[in-house]
Amino acid sequence: MNIKENIENVRNAVYAASARAGRSEKEILLIAVSKTYPAEDILTALSCGITDIGENRVQEMCEKKPLLPAETKIHLIGHLQTNKVKQALGAACMIHSVDSVRLAKEISKESVKEGKTADILLQINIADDGAKFGFKAEETDEALAEIETLPGLKIRGFMTVPAIETDDKITRKYFRDMYRLYDKYKNEKSFDCLSMGMSGDFEIAVEEGATMIRVGSKIFGKRNYNI
Repeated sequence: MNIKENIENVRNAVYAASARAGRSEKEILLIAVSKTYPAEDILTALSCGITDIGENRVQEMCEKKPLLPAETKIHLIGHLQTNKVKQALGAACMIHSVDSVRLAKEISKESVKEGKTADILLQINIADDGAKFGFKAEETDEALAEIETLPGLKIRGFMTVPAIETDDKITRKYFRDMYRLYDKYKNEKSFDCLSMGMSGDFEIAVEEGATMIRVGSKIFGKRNYNI
């Protein structure tokens, strides 16, 4: 495994996908997802020009943060329990996975206590998959109306994690539907973030309008889930 080569390959794929869609690759932020990977691998990625990493678990994120340069931006992309909000706010530059009004209220409460404003994305269950977290597409209006009134929060846009599909046409449909939803609100709400696409489908996500992609195994190699 060569992390530097992997990053170059991913960046080349992003460039090609952007060109196919008539976009600039500069519109897409590559988030290297470091779940289960050691800090040493993250440092290698940072030395290759990666600026943003993604973590799924609050505890793992908090353990790695002191081992990384202070300027490293860490995104929390995994499900967040309300009892871990305070820890998450201390380590994450953005929380992608705000999947309920209850969680948003807890983040708001802790942000106000700490005198800060938390950047958040609302997680949308665009495929209406019972195994995934997030608001259904038709719940977006109501969720936004309630959450945008909460102090200490800045909603930057949306995130989605559709089911892994073997048919790229289905994946593309989900991402296209997600972009339409984002496009509906982005000007009115001043949204600038659409987080979608992972190692298996990030090229499709780029073609369909993602501004953030979350790539792990295509950068760091196969994960060891036993750690």
